Amino acid sequence: MDYKMTLTEEQQAILNGSKGETMAKVMKTLVMYGDAFGATKMVPVTGKMGHLVTSFGLGVMKPVYELMNKLIDAGAVSGQKFSVDPKPLDPNVPSDFLKNFVFNKFMYSVQDMYDSQLSKLGLLDDKSYTCTSYMDEVGNKPNKGDVLSWAESSAVVYANSVLGARCNRNSGIIELFGSIAGYVPYFGLLTDEGRKATWIVKVNTSKKPEAQILGSAIGMKVMEDVPYVQGLDKWIGTELTDDACAYLKDFGAATASNGAVGLYHIENLTPEAVEQGESLIAQGAKIYEIDDAELQRVKDSYPVMWKDKNAKPQLCFVGCPHLSLAQLAEWTDNVAEGLKKNGLKKVSVPTVFTCAPGVKEAFEKTPGAEKLKATGVVLSYICPLMYMNNPLAKKMAVITNSNKLRTYTTARYYTGEEILDIITKEVK
Repeated sequence: MDYKMTLTEEQQAILNGSKGETMAKVMKTLVMYGDAFGATKMVPVTGKMGHLVTSFGLGVMKPVYELMNKLIDAGAVSGQKFSVDPKPLDPNVPSDFLKNFVFNKFMYSVQDMYDSQLSKLGLLDDKSYTCTSYMDEVGNKPNKGDVLSWAESSAVVYANSVLGARCNRNSGIIELFGSIAGYVPYFGLLTDEGRKATWIVKVNTSKKPEAQILGSAIGMKVMEDVPYVQGLDKWIGTELTDDACAYLKDFGAATASNGAVGLYHIENLTPEAVEQGESLIAQGAKIYEIDDAELQRVKDSYPVMWKDKNAKPQLCFVGCPHLSLAQLAEWTDNVAEGLKKNGLKKVSVPTVFTCAPGVKEAFEKTPGAEKLKATGVVLSYICPLMYMNNPLAKKMAVITNSNKLRTYTTARYYTGEEILDIITKEVK
């Protein structure tokens, strides 16, 4: 085949079939992918683990399952263990007979078979289904400088920005191919030049900005570019504490879903910004100033997709991306206090908190587990987005504090404070 990039002898040999026809096709796909984006070479994947975005056994994805079988039969399995995005189903999540019928018989009808394929390909374990693979309780936290082959947008932007790893926003399957081959094309966010900021974002708010709205505003403005954010450290500090990391997790997910941000720099906080400062800013960078009025304008621009805009909420999702252990504990305390203050024993809207299986397991060993259970909130490992993809769920009046879920589904966005107020008061 004709290609533009320079390959090593080993890479060329794989392309020529030294490891079999299937591996040759995997390498060919990666080379073609790299050529399309102007990659100059292939570089080794150095992260200890991969991460797959395709976790759902949709019946219509037959070509994917056929491909997976070919990889397994040829022994072309991942050279590294991997985690995978959350499962779409959990019997504990509020549902009904009709929704369950659609989920199990039509939508995710081959989930068990696909789970088996993932296991054979290199899935770490059955607790590794989460969009927040970098949580300590999951065990897939990259080191600074690691080259990754991931696709999950919220995980990619977190790994690049907060952890200082290097990963492009790959597509599903391409990320698996990178883990199988052990190489990825060198372009974009893997390069020093590609990590420079072409936007300066100045945060001039009178209070700590809501992470989800600030991320949304920046994502919609800069799209796929890299922003250098000034003024946010005033509100979240200059240390990557648990609170700061949780904020950046939600902030980054919004930049990635409302735009296509794969990397951001926070002045005085994120690793590269601390080390390199304003030298990260490219010449001619554009400026975007954000104040209270701009954040309100952005929030007011969100469409309400409900047929009846005045409908009473029927379901609430908190945790997209999945909640951290600290966030889970904080939400539990806040819900319990809110209910007590308003004279209620259980939440007034069926509510689901989602987190990684490992986080759920750790939380259930704390006193908070019984406290949360008493409020009526369901704790689950599912992907709210996959739940909302059910055509019946789309018709429901679902509320969320996730800008990602709001963007991809008919769920209605409220801030965390507003969500807390809604679910701990009588619904009128």
